[in-house]
Amino acid sequence: MVSLILVTHKGIGQLLLGTATDLIGGVCPLETVVISVDHSQDLDTQYKAAKLVLQQRNPKGGALILTDMYGSSPSNLACKLAELYDSVLIAGLNLPMLIRVLNYPDLPLQHLAHKAITGGTDGILLPHPDFG
Repeated sequence: MVSLILVTHKGIGQLLLGTATDLIGGVCPLETVVISVDHSQDLDTQYKAAKLVLQQRNPKGGALILTDMYGSSPSNLACKLAELYDSVLIAGLNLPMLIRVLNYPDLPLQHLAHKAITGGTDGILLPHPDFG
């Protein structure tokens, strides 16, 4: 089974995971690690700590790594972590993306990554097209 790793700015990953888990019935169907990047700490120190946590989990089915914003410190940390595993890294984490991922926990890594991308993009709507 694929492991899910959320690497986000401080607190965002935990809040999104908690909300998504509540919405799908209260149980997270994937082994999930949330790494919250704190700008007051050195990124190399945070990388070492995250690496230790992930080594204890040892994702055997690969890892889907979701980060909130490409080019940011969490994204940079996620890129380094992605080198450690058979993984797919996706930036632009949002709630629809996460719910889609959690609804398909048995998919292999590449298919789950596709679900993440389609969930994230399909969740972006302009409810009132005449807005503007």
